[in-house]
Amino acid sequence: MSKIDVAPPYTAVSRHEMFPEPRHDEAARFDFLANLNKFLAGTLGPGNKLAYDKRVLPAFVKEHGREPKDRFEIRHAMNADPFHSFWSALKRNSMEMRQQNGRAMVLRQLDALDAKAEALNAGKDTLELDPSVAVPRYQAAVDIHCMPGSYHGEERPGDVSAGANYDCGLFATTGGALGALNDGGGQALVEWIAKERPGWAPKRILDIGCTIGHNAVPLALAFPDTEVIAIDTAAPSLRYGHARAQALGATNIRFVQANAEDLSRWEDGYFDWVQTTMFLHELSGKALPKIIAEGYRVLADDGLMLHVEQPQYSDEMPLYEQFIRDWDAFNNNEPFWSAMHALDLKEEMVKAGFARDELFTVGVRAVVDTDIFPAAPTGESEDHGRAAVWNAYGAWKNAEAIQEAAE
Repeated sequence: MSKIDVAPPYTAVSRHEMFPEPRHDEAARFDFLANLNKFLAGTLGPGNKLAYDKRVLPAFVKEHGREPKDRFEIRHAMNADPFHSFWSALKRNSMEMRQQNGRAMVLRQLDALDAKAEALNAGKDTLELDPSVAVPRYQAAVDIHCMPGSYHGEERPGDVSAGANYDCGLFATTGGALGALNDGGGQALVEWIAKERPGWAPKRILDIGCTIGHNAVPLALAFPDTEVIAIDTAAPSLRYGHARAQALGATNIRFVQANAEDLSRWEDGYFDWVQTTMFLHELSGKALPKIIAEGYRVLADDGLMLHVEQPQYSDEMPLYEQFIRDWDAFNNNEPFWSAMHALDLKEEMVKAGFARDELFTVGVRAVVDTDIFPAAPTGESEDHGRAAVWNAYGAWKNAEAIQEAAE
């Protein structure tokens, strides 16, 4: 008898002090959505390739006398296919239902959540909010992930609704692939650095685009003597993220409202580790190189820059795979996804100042408790927009020169 692949129940998600408390029906909806997402990715998802191979591609070749020249031609052809349209509608609706359920759950108890956050944040100098920091126009223009108000939306001034909604629904979005605290990405970074440079203890870490700090908290707990600076432009997410970190005992994180296009408050070489996790694809074409360049400037010699993202498109990646990875750009309110993944990130890092031989790429898989949560999907079953399987594009700044000088 084959094992049925299901997501863990919502009751397995960790209930830290800031986590919204679900009622029975709210938890049941998240259980349904988590398994719907797994079903769409693992069971129905391969049907897209079958539809392409059996119907769409032969029809395209018959009409044009050639195969598609890029992922955009495949998208236009696939959008007319009934199976792909059906699959896309289900996937889009799963995200909208996830946002509706999470938002309703949060708004029902917003008074209590705001009170908890206020109590955890009060008197702490590790939360720095600056009303003069404007939400970038490219982020304000769209509800990313179909999230009402995106990361910066407020139901009322000073609330934590955006952060709480983001936290409580990640389980459903990923089918539980990020673990009980939705921090499998941060846990993966901790595991990777322990193998890559055993015993290394950075003095300062900068996490850019931190959202609610779910990737920064594991770093702070792994390096308790390290000062972790987590920045974002979204005040509601920072309020929630700071309170969440305090509840989890990560008191060495400073949450700062700042735009990473301008890091002038920090001097050259201030940080030993500068990183982003699934953030670059939400940046405009003008903002991305500025942020990488500023990150390079504030990175110390022998310091680590690491950008965790989905694999970049290349000539080696089949056009069909580029097309299916592009789904979020056109269906999940990710307007910069396609252009960003078509960039040569290594080239952008070279333009920022890195030597080409300092660059590396490494595979990253979310680290979770596999006794409770499933291993991250791979291959054809991967949900390319949101699965916990990534590439990390990194560099050690001037590391070789420092080593040669020491010798």
